[in-house]
Amino acid sequence: MIDPQLLRENPDIVRRSQQARRADAQLVDAAIEADRQRREAIAAFESLRAEQNAHGKQVAAAPKEQKAALVAQAQQLAADVKAAQAAATEAEARFAEVAGGIPNVIIEGVPEGGEDDFVTLREVGAKPTFDFEPRDHLALGERLDAIDMERGVKVSGSRFYFLKGVGARLELALMTYALDTALDAGFTPLITPTLVKPEVMSGTGFLGAHADEIYYLPNDELYLTGTSEVALAGYHADEIIDVSAGPLRYAGWSTCYRREAGSYGKDTRGIIRVHQFQKLEMFSYIDPADAEAEHERLLALQEGMLQSLGLAYRVIDTAAGDLGSSAARKFDVEAWVPTQGAYRELTSTSNCTTFQARRLGVRFRGEGGKTAPVATLNGTLATTRWLVALLETHQRADGSVVVPAPLRPYLRGLEVLEPVG
Repeated sequence: MIDPQLLRENPDIVRRSQQARRADAQLVDAAIEADRQRREAIAAFESLRAEQNAHGKQVAAAPKEQKAALVAQAQQLAADVKAAQAAATEAEARFAEVAGGIPNVIIEGVPEGGEDDFVTLREVGAKPTFDFEPRDHLALGERLDAIDMERGVKVSGSRFYFLKGVGARLELALMTYALDTALDAGFTPLITPTLVKPEVMSGTGFLGAHADEIYYLPNDELYLTGTSEVALAGYHADEIIDVSAGPLRYAGWSTCYRREAGSYGKDTRGIIRVHQFQKLEMFSYIDPADAEAEHERLLALQEGMLQSLGLAYRVIDTAAGDLGSSAARKFDVEAWVPTQGAYRELTSTSNCTTFQARRLGVRFRGEGGKTAPVATLNGTLATTRWLVALLETHQRADGSVVVPAPLRPYLRGLEVLEPVG
């Protein structure tokens, strides 16, 4: 949840964040009142408990003839303490419920509004042009015998697919290249679990408005993750970690799953919007004072990947209402997809400040040894969707596709993907 101290001392900052997100600003007042009731209930409980402890010492030292009356008082005090403890617990739960409904406070400068209110920061690279009618990624994938949607649907249903032959090899090449990029940047690789407990999924902020996009296994009380960010955020849950020498950086490789609820009729052709895909996710635990600089660092790694693969793209500063509950700022990087004549998101990077760490209990020791929540950041370095832009951007008239130079070593030197048959 958000910082209770910020809520008490600077509620207008939280209100402005809610307004920028087009969210309910009255939640702030409800959370302030719930916090007041929580603190009063805790104070009443602690006062009664102190009185109980003092009374216990009095009973122990009292003359025999006074003990019966004092013991009766002690029994009443015990009942009062128990009731006060229950009231404090209830007030804590109420505050957690109300404050937990307030998304992370945005960073100053984030655009206000919804999905269409983003600000374009820059456009990079020349959009590809062709002297022939370009094919879309699925037509190319079928000619290369690299993508088999028909059998994916037969085996698993809509929005599933097989990557075959050079398609499978191309994805592995892309992912391994991304992993090497992360290794060169000092990230520790992790193969993460793709099933997580509810408290981890909730702690990362994914059980909010988009909970219907997550696969849930009720018999096991586990969620399938749509990004390794979830497992990476939970990796140090309830720990005090050392970031004095710099951030802890991890690169999580995992299969990801999304229901794509609410996307019916959107991008049904090909592998743009699917239920299962591969992704390499960067994740940083860091001193909050250094979080914004780390955000720019993650973005630079993403842009470097796209540039090295010859993809034209733009970077957008996502509007507050499109951030999701945990992000205080998010940059999307969108590649140009020639057959759609549009930029489509390939990757994003989010600064979640202390929001996730506060919920998951991840702390560090600051000045004087006092513990405080760390900041967490995440950013995708490669995912299956990148194949869409790669195939379409580097296609040739005969349906072949030129392999970008950085990927060739991972494909045994293969320079061109040739049509089959």
